[in-house]
Formats: sequence, C-alpha cells, structure tokens
Amino acid sequence: MRILIVEDDHVSRKFLFKFLSSYGECDVTVDGMEALEAFMMAHDEGEQYDMICLDIMMPRLDGIQTLKAIRDIEKQKGIDETRRVKVVMTTALNDTQKVYESFETGCEAYASKPIDTSKLVDVMMRLGLVKQ
Repeated sequence: MRILIVEDDHVSRKFLFKFLSSYGECDVTVDGMEALEAFMMAHDEGEQYDMICLDIMMPRLDGIQTLKAIRDIEKQKGIDETRRVKVVMTTALNDTQKVYESFETGCEAYASKPIDTSKLVDVMMRLGLVKQ
C-alpha cells in the first residue's frame, strides 16, 4: 500500500509516519501544495497512492481545499469513484461544520487528534486497505 501523509505539525507527522510505515510505503508532505505535487507525480509515474492522511488545518492550502483539488484531478483523469484514493481527514479541531464539509468534499473517513491507532486500523480495514 502507498500512503501519503499530509501534516504540518512535526510531532503528528513523525507519529503517523512511524505508525503507518508498518502498513505500507509512506511519503510525507507538510502542506497542501506539496501534497498536490506528490499526488500528481505519483499518478504520472503510475504509482498512485492508496490512502492519504490529510490534516485539515495547514498553511497555504488547507486540507479541505487540497481534497477538493485531488477529487478534481481524479475527475479530470477519468478515475472512477470506486478506484479513487481513500482520504482520511485528521484534525485537532472539534468542529462539526469542518467534519460535514470534509465528507461533502469527498473524504472517506475522519480522525480526531490525538489519533487512536486502533480506530485508524479499523478504518483502513473498513476501506479495504488492510486485511484483518
């Protein structure tokens, strides 16, 4: 499995990288602009990501704007909805409007920080990314 971690907080980034590395190859970016570059490069190289952990609150381009751009790119490339990258939004905010907006924009799951690793594994299993 290929995973892209998009996180501006150093501690959260290291934690996710260490945890998710046991499930697949992880790339890390620190903001939405870098994430879009990595996402497009992966597609151009035929090495698409299976999952993106995407922080909502980031500088330059926030997670919801980044997710919208990712879904637009997938639509432009003719990627069927069943084959698009699985996106798990992450945030320390307790904001139901942001949760709603994330799902409306096209995320598959939402995880509050600090990340509960057992719940994240359950989400990955539910999304068909890892086996039981």
